[in-house]
Amino acid sequence: MIWNESKECMPREDIIALQGARLKKQVDRVYHNVEYYRKKMQEVGLEPGDIQSIEDVEKLPFTTNEDLAKAYPLGLLAVPRSEIVRIHATSGTTGKPKIGAYTRRDIDIWSEGVARCLAMSGVTRDDIVIVSYGYGLFTGGLGAHYGAEKIGAMVIPVSTGNTTKLINMLIDFGATAIACTPSYLLHIAETLEKENLMDKVKLKCCICGAEPWTEEMRTQIEKRLNIKAFDIYGLTEMMGPGVASDCEYHAGLHVWEDHFLPEIIDPATGKHVPEGESGELVMTTLTKEGLPLIRYRTRDLTSLKYEKCECGRTMARIQRFKGRTDDMLITKGVNVFPTQVEAALLTIDGTTPHYMMIVDRVDNQDTLEVQLEVEERFFSDEIRGLEELAGKVRGALKTAIGLNAKVKLVEPDTLEHSQGKSKHVIDKRKLYE
Repeated sequence: MIWNESKECMPREDIIALQGARLKKQVDRVYHNVEYYRKKMQEVGLEPGDIQSIEDVEKLPFTTNEDLAKAYPLGLLAVPRSEIVRIHATSGTTGKPKIGAYTRRDIDIWSEGVARCLAMSGVTRDDIVIVSYGYGLFTGGLGAHYGAEKIGAMVIPVSTGNTTKLINMLIDFGATAIACTPSYLLHIAETLEKENLMDKVKLKCCICGAEPWTEEMRTQIEKRLNIKAFDIYGLTEMMGPGVASDCEYHAGLHVWEDHFLPEIIDPATGKHVPEGESGELVMTTLTKEGLPLIRYRTRDLTSLKYEKCECGRTMARIQRFKGRTDDMLITKGVNVFPTQVEAALLTIDGTTPHYMMIVDRVDNQDTLEVQLEVEERFFSDEIRGLEELAGKVRGALKTAIGLNAKVKLVEPDTLEHSQGKSKHVIDKRKLYE
C-alpha cells in the first residue's frame, strides 16, 4: 500500500494551485489570530490580500529562532489554548526550547505524514515496528508511533536507553522494522555482532532520522543488518518527523507539499536561489492549526528537485543535506561540515562511524583533531598497520575538507556512542571567548 497515493502523485499544477489556496488561507489566519505575525506583516506594509499565490511568498517576512524565543512559550498560537491537545519541545540546550503545539487535527495530519513516510519504506499493517526514538517532549517517539499505528502495524515503544531490552524485544517479537537514529542503529548492529545474534534478526527496513547522516552510513547500515535503510526528515517547529522522506530510489526526500511549502534561499541575502542550487531550506506550514509558522528558516542547507521521481511521485524532493548553518565549523578560514568528515572516513576500510572533531586554538591558530574508532585488529597488528591507516585517514580528510587534521585512532568503544542524537563536534575555542 502507498499511503494516500492520489495526493502524493498529483500533477505539479494541481500541487501549486493547492499550495496557493492554502497559503492564502494560512496567511489570513495568522494575520487575524496571531498578534506577533500581524505586527511583522504591518512592519513591511503587508495585508492578507497581498498574498494570492505561492509566487507572493517572498513578500512575507521570515520567522527565525529569535522570533520563537521572543514568543516563548505560546505567543504564536493561532487558536484558543483550550484547543491545544499536545505540546512537544526541542532540547533547548542553547536557550529556551522551541515549542510545538498541536490541535487534534494537527495530530491527525502529523500521523498521516509519518504514515506516508513509513509506507514508502515498505511498512504495512502486517509489520512489527520497534520505535527507538525518545518518547516525551522529543517528537521522534510519539511521531513514529502514531504514524505506524495509523498504517495498522504493531508498535513496540521501546524508546532509548536500554539496548539489551531492545534487542530482546527485536528478536522475541520478530520485529520487521525499526525507527531510530542512524548512529544508534549502528550501535545496535555492533552489539548484535558481538553477541552473535545477527542471524536471529528479522528486520527488513529501518526509518532513520533526527540527525544528519551520509550515503556511506546508509550503505554500512544496509550491509551489516541486511536491510533497506530510509531517511525521514522533520522539525519540532513544523510538526516533527514526517515532513519528508525518501523512497526506494533514494533520490531525495519527498516533501508533503500539500501541507508544507518549501523554499531555498541564499542564507546571506534571503533571496531565492535558482532551482537546483544549494541554500537554506525555508518552510511554511500550510495546514497547521495550533502553532503555524510562516517562512521558517530551518538553517538546513540543501537544494530542491521538482521533476517527477522514478517512483511516480510528483512532490518536490529535498536533496542530501550538506549541513546546517549553525553546525558549520569555520576553521582556518575553511567551512567544514561534520557530514563531509563522516563521508570521507567511511570510505576507508577498517574505520567505524564513531568519530569526534575537536577544534581548538593554540597560539592564536585554529587546530583540528579528528578522533576515530577503528577495528580492534589494528591494535593487535604491527604498529605499522595503525600508522598506515592514520595516513589514509589524513589523506581522505585533506581531500574532503582541504585541511590538514591531526588524526587520533582509538580502540572500539572508546568514544561515546549515542542512543539519541549523536554529537560529533567539540569546539574548545568557545571556552576562550
